[in-house]
Amino acid sequence: MTSSSPKSVVVTGANRGIGLTIVQELIKDKNIELIIATARDVAKAGDLKSINDARLHILPLEVTCDKSIDQFVANTTELLGSNGLNLLVNNAGVMIPYQTKGEPNRAALAEQFDVNTISMVILTQKLLPLLRESALKSSGDQLSISRSAVINISSGLASISQNNRGSEMLPILAYSMSKTAVNQFTKAFSIDTKDDHILSVAFAPGWIKTDMGTQNAQFTLEETIPTLVSSFYKLNNSHNGAFFQRDLTVTPY
Repeated sequence: MTSSSPKSVVVTGANRGIGLTIVQELIKDKNIELIIATARDVAKAGDLKSINDARLHILPLEVTCDKSIDQFVANTTELLGSNGLNLLVNNAGVMIPYQTKGEPNRAALAEQFDVNTISMVILTQKLLPLLRESALKSSGDQLSISRSAVINISSGLASISQNNRGSEMLPILAYSMSKTAVNQFTKAFSIDTKDDHILSVAFAPGWIKTDMGTQNAQFTLEETIPTLVSSFYKLNNSHNGAFFQRDLTVTPY
């Protein structure tokens, strides 16, 4: 992990679970100069704060609050200086139970999309100038996380073509829909920023034992996240706009 190492990284939702473990993996790469990890409440992010590395900066971010996003972007811009941002990992998300045959609840659906999709889009748009700035540091058309990239943590549940489960066995309707929308944004962003030379990829890490995934999940963080992060370093033009499992196996939309 040397030639393709990003100099700067932002990881959202890094106080626990997948986001925390991504930070723990990235911190092993000594070529990364700055890692910005976010948490809604920094004071409660004990595991994240226990990482003793001067390159790690923990910033508060409530993704559903525009004021919080604006303050975060300002703080991030100050930390990065004129270097721009190489890699944004959009990981922050929630799962709100919802079923087709359950009680209709507009507020629950709106909250699910606000956290997982709308906020991710807004944050990415507001960080776009920093992503462009880093992309301009390199010439040519090559794409990589060492130049400029947005990685969106999606889910296998986002796949429409692989949906053979509905939402009755597990109340995952709202979550699945929100992640499908994440994939649509990933694809559109990859096209819209082609001339800016910004890479955009969505990953389905797998069903992992976390607070969200529950202890019934198939895999542990230790089994999955090292593979996921190693895949980040392999990304190039051929991956732009696509949807992958953690080992870069193509996941159908």
